[in-house]
Amino acid sequence: MKLHLASALAAVLVATAAVPAAAAPEDHTLDLTLLATTDLHGNVANWDYFNDRPYSDRAGDAIGLASVASVVDAVREEQGDDSVIVVDNGDAIQGTPLSYYYAVQEPVEETGAVHPMAAAYDAIGYDAQVVGNHEFNYGLDTLEAYEGALDFPLLGANVIDVATGEPALKPFTIVAKRVPGEKPVKVGILGLTTPGSAIWDKGNVEGRLEFQDMVQAAQTWVPRVKEAGADVVVVLSHAGLGASSYDESIAAPENPSDVIARTVPGIDVMVLGHTHRDAPSQTIVNEVTGEEVLLTQPYRWGSTVSRVELDLSKVRGQWQVDSAEASAIRTRDYPQSQEILDLVAEQHATTVAYVNQVVAQSTQELSAVTSRYEDTPIIDFIQQVQTDTVDAALEGTAYAELPVLSIAAPFSRTAVFPAGDVSVKDIASLYIYDNTLHAVTMTGAQIDDYLEFSNKYFATVPAGSTFDPARDTGAGGTPDYNLDIIAGLDYSVDLSQPVGSRVDGITLADGTPLADDTQVVVAVNNYRRSGGGGFPHIASAPLVYDEQKEIRQLLIDWAQAKGTIDPADFWQDSWELTVAGTPIG
Repeated sequence: MKLHLASALAAVLVATAAVPAAAAPEDHTLDLTLLATTDLHGNVANWDYFNDRPYSDRAGDAIGLASVASVVDAVREEQGDDSVIVVDNGDAIQGTPLSYYYAVQEPVEETGAVHPMAAAYDAIGYDAQVVGNHEFNYGLDTLEAYEGALDFPLLGANVIDVATGEPALKPFTIVAKRVPGEKPVKVGILGLTTPGSAIWDKGNVEGRLEFQDMVQAAQTWVPRVKEAGADVVVVLSHAGLGASSYDESIAAPENPSDVIARTVPGIDVMVLGHTHRDAPSQTIVNEVTGEEVLLTQPYRWGSTVSRVELDLSKVRGQWQVDSAEASAIRTRDYPQSQEILDLVAEQHATTVAYVNQVVAQSTQELSAVTSRYEDTPIIDFIQQVQTDTVDAALEGTAYAELPVLSIAAPFSRTAVFPAGDVSVKDIASLYIYDNTLHAVTMTGAQIDDYLEFSNKYFATVPAGSTFDPARDTGAGGTPDYNLDIIAGLDYSVDLSQPVGSRVDGITLADGTPLADDTQVVVAVNNYRRSGGGGFPHIASAPLVYDEQKEIRQLLIDWAQAKGTIDPADFWQDSWELTVAGTPIG
């Protein structure tokens, strides 16, 4: 990121399309097409690195910028280059082994190579992108290298440089489209991103960046976009609709896109993201103007491209939007662009070779399919590595004699370590996030609160009824990654009891009851420790370990060092679900 950027207003960029030769229409009207993507998460090719094959899902969708490129090419050919604007709504550089490799294994900021996502976006010819929360995952040096490789502005009006008090990224850009014989139409594109990055990537941004409330930022910057001459105002909002996943006393609301549309006048179109919803068209009436604001959210990973048709007319010498309609173009209906595939072919091949490296032998098949409702060895593999790492690091410190517990969640229902060869991709499919390992101290009472909060994941099952995993997990929309399992303890969870009174018989591994005032060390990932998920006590707990070690790499290193993955070395059948005291199994 160019943290030395001058003031926000000086950062406005104007891009002008070529002037076509045809005469101006006599009715002084104009049609523009806005194409939008969001949450590509490191996907260039339609490829599943975890399974080493082309991507497929039940819906038959395709993913990746190579397919997006074909959509953009087709629309440009249909409409003309001068009538098409292409934007992206963030979360570009994290999410696949490809993006991981060029952030961690061969960091682009050190090698000088062009980030594969930047190369693909540039080749397609995007006009603007907003920074997503996952852009901060690898630190500001990686983000700056990525930004520097882009041929278009990376926006973020509410991302504030602590040192200057000014936006650390360009707040907005103006894209001008020339109409033969007419005044150019200017499209102002404003970028806003969810403030949750202040929590999720606290270690990378604290003291350097702050994240302003998105609504406040919109109230400040939309008028400035208009003052800069914008006839059309598009807001790239890397946020969704609805509640936050964290305590809003820690950071401003996570998903206020609807509030922006409803309360900030002057917006014509908002592109949404972050929540991975497939929601091509929605309208919200602005309370100030009484006019409708069009909201569109493309589906994640490039599965769809939002197509927004804008009809404009000239009134008293000024262009105005008469109507806006949005639809979704599914990229599965388009071939992958060979140009894009060729552009990243070497980096793709390097990544495929990396993820197929064999790191250990497993004595038996280990599956994650039931990990969300029963104790499984594959989750205990994560727990053992986290425990060993923290235990070793605290040797010789004041915390060395405290019990070390470990927290892990079932991130994947499909991860499997096959019997025999276990590769990098097998481990990466189990631990799909780029989290680093932290450790904190907590009390027994706090652990009890934590487990009660975690187990709201399960629906209440009345005594005498049968537990059904399909029906009784994920209660209230709670995702699997918010079911935290704690190793180093024995406990049971009675699903016939109400939320908050379910966890029974918590003892340490040696059988000692966990007293309320007992001090323990807890190994946990940085996302959770920073407040992600809103779990009690963990964000304020004293930090005793943070060596910025990525958990996925720790898993790989542990397996490589051992050479063998044997459940006998780490599995402890230590927790279970019951219904009125009867185990569900």
